[in-house]
Amino acid sequence: MSDWGSDKESGWGDKPAERGQDASPRKRGLFGSKQPAMPPESGRDWRLIEKLVMSLQHEQRRSRRWGIFFKFLTFGYLFALLIFIRSPLGGSVESATGDHTALVEVRGTIAADELASADNLVGALRSAFEAERAKAVVLRINSPGGSPVQSGYVYDEIKRLRQEYPDKKLYAVISDIGASGAYYIAAAADEIYANRSSLVGSIGVVAGGFGFSEMLDKIGVDRRLYTAGENKAFLDPFSPERAEDVDFWQSVLENTHRQFIDAVKEGRGDRLVDDERLFSGLVWSGEQAVELGLVDGLGSTSWVARQLVGEEKLVDYSRRRSPFAKLVDQLGVSVGEGVATRLLESRLELR
Repeated sequence: MSDWGSDKESGWGDKPAERGQDASPRKRGLFGSKQPAMPPESGRDWRLIEKLVMSLQHEQRRSRRWGIFFKFLTFGYLFALLIFIRSPLGGSVESATGDHTALVEVRGTIAADELASADNLVGALRSAFEAERAKAVVLRINSPGGSPVQSGYVYDEIKRLRQEYPDKKLYAVISDIGASGAYYIAAAADEIYANRSSLVGSIGVVAGGFGFSEMLDKIGVDRRLYTAGENKAFLDPFSPERAEDVDFWQSVLENTHRQFIDAVKEGRGDRLVDDERLFSGLVWSGEQAVELGLVDGLGSTSWVARQLVGEEKLVDYSRRRSPFAKLVDQLGVSVGEGVATRLLESRLELR
């Protein structure tokens, strides 16, 4: 018998409402007239979902706030970095109240692109001499020397400042080393002092380089050099050395040495002893330098300020390197540049 005619309840459509149940028609929903069955925990689940959504919104708002904060922080960092880059190489001297002894430092190699350049040293010395409350100037030296040109600039400026301010003395104090171009500068001072173990002197001139001509032949490299001028390739490191070039260069060194000797004699005068070794390029200890007349006595910067100047308070007028430049140096950016300079250049230096 067909199911169509049976008395069984049909499984299709909605069942009629049983007795005792609400027989009122229900609103048809997405799944027909029946509403989806909801477990008892549905209200609690919806509350948990709502809390989760609110928490996510709170996290988003907090993330946006932190994002804005870090953007401002990055902007401030870049702004400060820009100031460091553009700031001049040098430190401003804070206004000193009361009498004091002015201090100028000569530290490291004396060269145009170093902290101990003529521009920096001359500017600091002028500021120190122009300061009305500075009773004297102390030039504290810790340098092995460097460029004769830079040293000569500073020497000449010290002489000029001493004539312009005759009542203000300049004392040079050598700490670890004051040799070559550094002593060239010190010779312009009224008096020079050092520690008993300081290295002083090295009154001479040196220039050096490398020759690669034989190496090029061995590796099969042909040197091609084109010049206009007979001596334009003078001392070329990739060409064979010529005797006439060496003789000429030696004359340049001797002329520069003579200038160095004359400056020391002018600055030290009859305080120098008559010893031919003085200008041979030798370096002396502080005690030996006193005996030779290269320095006037043994003493430190604070001793000079306290005992000779009478003003123990020291105010530093030295120019300082900018923080950005210090950071670059610490990262070692200048290492490769220094190696290349040493290998490829033949630089004239006082030593």
